[in-house]
Amino acid sequence: MSSSSDFPTPGAPPVAHVDAAGAPSGLRDFVRGVWRDRNGRIGLLVTAVLGVLALLAAVGATPYDPIAQHPVDQLRGPSWTYWFGTDQFGRDVASRTFAGIAASLRVAVLAVAVAALVGSVVGVAAGYAGGLWDQVAGRLTDVFFAFPATLLALAIIAALGRGWYNTAIAIAIVYVPIFVRVARGPTLSVRELEYVAACRVVGFSRRRVLFRHVLPNVSAPIVVQVALALSWAILTEAGLSFLGLGTQPPDSSLGLMVSESRNLISTSWWTMAFPSLFIVVAVIALNLLGDGMRSALDPKARR
Repeated sequence: MSSSSDFPTPGAPPVAHVDAAGAPSGLRDFVRGVWRDRNGRIGLLVTAVLGVLALLAAVGATPYDPIAQHPVDQLRGPSWTYWFGTDQFGRDVASRTFAGIAASLRVAVLAVAVAALVGSVVGVAAGYAGGLWDQVAGRLTDVFFAFPATLLALAIIAALGRGWYNTAIAIAIVYVPIFVRVARGPTLSVRELEYVAACRVVGFSRRRVLFRHVLPNVSAPIVVQVALALSWAILTEAGLSFLGLGTQPPDSSLGLMVSESRNLISTSWWTMAFPSLFIVVAVIALNLLGDGMRSALDPKARR
């Protein structure tokens, strides 16, 4: 019995639909395909810039210490000294924004990596096995999709406690069913192909068939889903940090910065504007990158 709907739960990333037949066979061809797509090119460049900023912040290469306070420079506007101004504690907004990008990407990458690994394995296994296992997987994903993603993440964090690590776990749990559905769909088609049947006839183990012959041929939609899920994970992490459940002070997080500056927007706009801008830029860039990946992997989209 198949799952009843292909629509994700509210607040979750959209489910990627990609026809992997004729997809690029090598990494170089894949990157070239993404680069040829205008949206993919823009998304790749912006994502690369954000990644460099996050890496520099992670190794401490920021204009100032993100948590260092300068009382004499409270609420200074943007200038050559403080590129994005300072907040109510005299902390450099640019340094905190770059550190916030690193924090958001850390949570998003960890959460999506776990969700993609677990969800893809479960989805491929359920789709290949069929029968009762497929029905159980379908019903469980339907149960998860019955709850809004953010609400489910809030409930998980309430059980686990605050902090960036628990936030990553909560987001991963919420996104696992999406990858189950993305991996399961094409597996149902691939398992009926002649070369898979031939592998079974010659006596290959189920594990070998799954991981050597089925999974590589259903990876295209999973790759696209990773980019889409990363954008939504950043947005979810920002929302949870805004509510005080994600990254905790004095560490920086884009959502936490927006929360701390929400009462200053009328007098010190820069304290909220720059972290908010980078949230929007990151989400749009990753969605554009996902579109480029879909075009590179789906021959129908390329035509």
